[in-house]
Amino acid sequence: MLAEPTTLPRCLARTVAERGPQEAFVGPDGRYRWQDLATRARGIAAALHAQGVRRGDHVGVMLGNSALWIQVFYACASLGAVTVPVNTRFKSEELRFCLKQADIGLLILADEFLGIDFVDLLRQVEPAVDTRLPGSALPMLRQVVVVGPRVPAGALGYDRFLAQGAPVQGAELDAQAAQVAPDDVLLIQYTSGTTSFPKGVMLTHANMLTNAWAAAQRMGVTAGDRYFSIRPYFHVAGTTLSILVSLVTGCCLLTLPRFDVAEALRILAAERCTLTSGNDTIFLMLMGHPDFDPARLHLRGGWAAAGPEVMQKIRDVMGVPSICNAYGQSEASPNVIMSACDDDFSLRAMGWALPHPGMQVRIIDPATSAVLPPGERGEIQAKGWSIMKGYYNMPDATARALSADGWLSTGDLGEMDGEGRLRMVGRLKDMFRVGGENVAPLEIEEILHAHPAVQMAQVVGVPDARLGEVPAAFVLLKAGRTAQPGELVAWCKARCANFKVPRYLDVVDTFEHIGMTGSSKVQKNKLRDYALRRFGLEQS
Repeated sequence: MLAEPTTLPRCLARTVAERGPQEAFVGPDGRYRWQDLATRARGIAAALHAQGVRRGDHVGVMLGNSALWIQVFYACASLGAVTVPVNTRFKSEELRFCLKQADIGLLILADEFLGIDFVDLLRQVEPAVDTRLPGSALPMLRQVVVVGPRVPAGALGYDRFLAQGAPVQGAELDAQAAQVAPDDVLLIQYTSGTTSFPKGVMLTHANMLTNAWAAAQRMGVTAGDRYFSIRPYFHVAGTTLSILVSLVTGCCLLTLPRFDVAEALRILAAERCTLTSGNDTIFLMLMGHPDFDPARLHLRGGWAAAGPEVMQKIRDVMGVPSICNAYGQSEASPNVIMSACDDDFSLRAMGWALPHPGMQVRIIDPATSAVLPPGERGEIQAKGWSIMKGYYNMPDATARALSADGWLSTGDLGEMDGEGRLRMVGRLKDMFRVGGENVAPLEIEEILHAHPAVQMAQVVGVPDARLGEVPAAFVLLKAGRTAQPGELVAWCKARCANFKVPRYLDVVDTFEHIGMTGSSKVQKNKLRDYALRRFGLEQS
């Protein structure tokens, strides 16, 4: 059974009516009940309305994970305005592109975050913030609201911003909320660009809320759960699969402004969290930390985007029996498939899952677009209520991603079984060919993850004069463990076909200096560049 399409303001009103005095959020800016979040969001909505924000207008949010982020999101949605999350790792050129391409009219940002001066970053992009907006660089940007003491002359301090909303009548806010429709755009998500500037994915209220509801059903989330998610709110894993899963179920959401492993472990234990989520990197870092003690945890489930070896460790080492396997991307709101918490663990470990009710998935030959039979690998395509409206102001890119009859080309490699279950086995763009054989890095990474000394492994293809490309592996070891590159290569040689065995292998102390995304994923394009330098292959 599928949830009826709805809007965020209607969903919030229902959850507050049912769960008002219960704890809704625990984070860096305090503890909040559902009624507190709603009241503060209403105050922000009034302030936005006083600034002229109306249905369809675009509001940028450049804040760390916090109750304030959620309140701004709720406030924009209640006016029918579109939230545009701004990646807190953006540099000036990326910020300029995002603010301009998204036609952001009002931006709410912290004056600084994790040592990054956001005000100075914005000043580099639009100098008029020091005098009067709008300026010539970003003519659509009419107002900037700064959270923190350092407010430029052309911007508005957060307290003054809130105060200006005081005269706005509640009846006017209610009227605005009543006009919001499920098919209205709720959020524009900028995808992580690795070879070009990112694209703005337009997601509706129905897209995101139905996706959150469907994922929550698969995880078995209840109102009594305490859900710790470190997923950044500038990604849909943070908005849909964290904020909105909490909203549609009434469970309490807990977070941190950044992924501090020791602090995450402390919160999981002290707050008696029952659910958590993350990709393989996050879970491996938690289990590899000196403070890790499964006896202090109370986790029963959640979701992971991880391969079989890591899924096995999450269940057996971390002690999370009902962990679900998830696969998705921003263009699908984001969850394409998620295993059910009561599926046999062998299915969950391998990533096999049925599509959500009302969604269709298929595997095609990327060269011919022919639909492939069960058991054959090809590109994953998806169709249905979860799929984006398109990329904002990018009709050509939209036409490349979405077929005329609504199929989304994911760019991911997958396969289906005879019962309609799907599993993702890698990114098509990460695939490389060794002597004519296709190799998915994930397969080699999984073999290395099974080694007792390995905390995390990452694999890329590098040039080879005879074979075209060969695997290069980078391995981070567990604290206190040792392993020589030759030993790790021998481990692979005993467990996989010869063409998959890493030709180059390096043990590293961290991946941070190579390049990590805001969602704690290693950037493969930067890792490949690093591999070419590290192994002297630039001229190959």
